[in-house]
Amino acid sequence: MAKKAIGIVIEGATGRLGNTQHLRSLMGISGEGGLPVANGERLVPEPVLLGRNPQKLAALAETNGGLKWSTDRDACLGDPGIAIYFDATATGGRPARARAALDAGKHVYVEKPLAERLTDALDLARRAERNGLKNGVVQDKLFLPGLTKLRKLFEANFFGRVLSIRLDFGWWVFDGSLYPAQRPSWNYRKAAGGGLILDMFAHWRYVFDRLLGEVKAVSCRHMTALPERRDETGNTYRVDVEDTAFAVFELAGGVLAQVSSSWASRVKRDDLLQIHVDGTRGSAVCGLHRCFVQSLVATPKPFFDPERPQPMVFDEQWQEVPDIEPVRNGYRAGWELFLRHVAEDAPFSSPFLEGAKSVQLAEACYQSNCERRWIDLPELIL
Repeated sequence: MAKKAIGIVIEGATGRLGNTQHLRSLMGISGEGGLPVANGERLVPEPVLLGRNPQKLAALAETNGGLKWSTDRDACLGDPGIAIYFDATATGGRPARARAALDAGKHVYVEKPLAERLTDALDLARRAERNGLKNGVVQDKLFLPGLTKLRKLFEANFFGRVLSIRLDFGWWVFDGSLYPAQRPSWNYRKAAGGGLILDMFAHWRYVFDRLLGEVKAVSCRHMTALPERRDETGNTYRVDVEDTAFAVFELAGGVLAQVSSSWASRVKRDDLLQIHVDGTRGSAVCGLHRCFVQSLVATPKPFFDPERPQPMVFDEQWQEVPDIEPVRNGYRAGWELFLRHVAEDAPFSSPFLEGAKSVQLAEACYQSNCERRWIDLPELIL
């Protein structure tokens, strides 16, 4: 089987996601001899590492078998051997970087969110369309084992008519004084594109639209629970974005969903993310990896007794959905889809227009908080 190389420049390759997920996924595909495509060839990714720190880039390149690396974005975009530009850096400045790549004739794939403002996101989507270039935004959470099991329940009509949905997400992110923070400091700075809503609601938009129900309107309140933190060098800084948000989504058909997200909440549930779906015929609770169900006929009939403790152990009354399908790394799955999209025009479900929807939701959440009212989400058109 013939092999065909495809050059991919990864900006932000030395960062957490750039290194541990995206570069690892591409190297995995290369290490297996490439990705089979429709014409019988195997597409072999050839990553080029792009960043600001020569020492880190050189070390990472050496660790991965002597990859090419550069600190010159313009040179990379001018390289005819590079077909795809991928952005894994901080959100701030992403539209300008993506525009430069599109104007250089590169197909563009980016981490979410696509932009901080809806106008910028739509401009990128329209620019890519005009230039005839493939484009996409990472939607890795759809491939999580827990969510793929939840999808099977929807496909089997397990729930009957869906009544309500509740999504709980978050954990305690240390402020850097007692222990180092688990998230980079730019996540807490507006100028760098930080903020929980912009970061996490980008996930929630595609999870709802493609799995739970299309989001039609939102009501949201947010806050900054920890207004002062320490950065990676130990210096104190003021947080000027939200780290906690509570929202209600109205979905197509009128179903309401409660969405709570926080980087300042201690976990007492099965996982960092938990989605609870109630329906007329059954309910399900899924996390990142596991999923539990309770059908109508197996639903208990508890009673409230103010004088005695509840005798039922409710957790024991749920049945776990077994692991049947193999687990796929969501980042690698996204790369395989995008590479086939570029190579053979295969369908790709998360182009820039889908990424713009996530930015639309974030803007609506901020507007709702500011004006203390529901905000509708109209259809976006290129």
